[in-house]
Amino acid sequence: MNGLGGVKRVVVIGLGMTGLSVVHHLVRQSVAYDLDLEIKVIDTRATPPGQESLPSSVELCRGEWNMTWLLAADMIVASPGIALATPELQQAAKAGIEIVGDIELFARAVTKPVVAITGSNGKSTVTSLVGEMAKEANINVGVGGNIGFAALDMLANDHELYVLELSSFQLETTSSLKLKAATYLNLSEDHMDRYDGLADYSAAKMRIFDHAELVVYNRDDLATRPNLSADVAETSFGFDDQDYGLIVLDGQEYLAVDQHPLMPANDIALVGRHNVANSLAALALADAAGIDHESACRALRRYTGLVHRCQLVVQQHDVKWVNDSKATNVASTLAALKGLNLGGKLHLLVGGDGKGADFSELQPVLAELNVQLYCYGRDGALFAPLVESPICVETMAQAMTQAAKTAHAGDMIMLSPACASFDQFPNFMTRGDTFVALAQELQHQVAGANEC
Repeated sequence: MNGLGGVKRVVVIGLGMTGLSVVHHLVRQSVAYDLDLEIKVIDTRATPPGQESLPSSVELCRGEWNMTWLLAADMIVASPGIALATPELQQAAKAGIEIVGDIELFARAVTKPVVAITGSNGKSTVTSLVGEMAKEANINVGVGGNIGFAALDMLANDHELYVLELSSFQLETTSSLKLKAATYLNLSEDHMDRYDGLADYSAAKMRIFDHAELVVYNRDDLATRPNLSADVAETSFGFDDQDYGLIVLDGQEYLAVDQHPLMPANDIALVGRHNVANSLAALALADAAGIDHESACRALRRYTGLVHRCQLVVQQHDVKWVNDSKATNVASTLAALKGLNLGGKLHLLVGGDGKGADFSELQPVLAELNVQLYCYGRDGALFAPLVESPICVETMAQAMTQAAKTAHAGDMIMLSPACASFDQFPNFMTRGDTFVALAQELQHQVAGANEC
């Protein structure tokens, strides 16, 4: 099943990991099905990442759009970061040229069961957690999409089950993905620089349910529940006792399915109330994928979470350094702050590329904390009105250095920026790695000063 029909000329927009995965997939399909495909790549960057890995048969246009190529294509495969509203893509669409993304190509080629996760926050955790549940059940699982491996690269490994994290950007260009189950975890403001308001953003995410056998929504956030036809099955997760929820037995809270207890909520290795909800969502998907409860609960007891997500990276002289670099929007930072139990002061680092977000929602939560706010980066100044006496600097490193000088025993220094990283770092992973390295260096300096 190649899913390419009579396509002869394909133009891939954007290189990097996703673009290369598309090119390699198309080459594999061309060989497997004896297709006469002409593959070309356009990347408006002068030095696109991954260009050295392109097959010699694939032409590359760098630093500009090539409209001659675009308008001669039978199919355009656009990277998620390229908005469909881009004028060049709009011109191609008006010319009747099909525009898809890598997930649509995956949908047309995959032959094994797939479950998928979207949402403003928590989707990486739930995706990874379902993957861990499958591994506990000895299922050969591929975990990727918007996290880890590109979806198309995983097809070469012939997994028994695929678990995909899908962003709104990916879903915009996906129309035929058939899923055993899909969940939309939550909705909060994000990517407002790309969408015409929250409803437009949510509509992109709702596309995950278009061909799902089972819809899993958040009953504590009903914006995640689609309007369903009568023949589509649905279930939900939340903090009451319905469907996938919570019950109390002998004064202890349990994860439960249809009011039947599975395990104590306190046995979950993940920290924070939001991760109880994430665990319930993962259980619903695991059931749909045929993963037994015993394996799923073993994973819940073992899995401690993702790097860059509320990750304790240094603890010295009773000062904790926490890397929450994956908090790229307001809701993620809110989730991190609401789960805190502090004995001292919170030194909170915020800022970066705000993506047009409104940060005022943080103000009531910050007011309840003993907090010193450090604002850095392009949109750091937008956080300053949220607290009294904010410290505003240019870089994350400057913020960390100041925090290290003033932190005392019992304090926490946390990077939870509520912003994307692109003003100072290529991605949130590099931002988090930089935070970890500098935290270790600063703590060594503090230790050395104390010994003098």
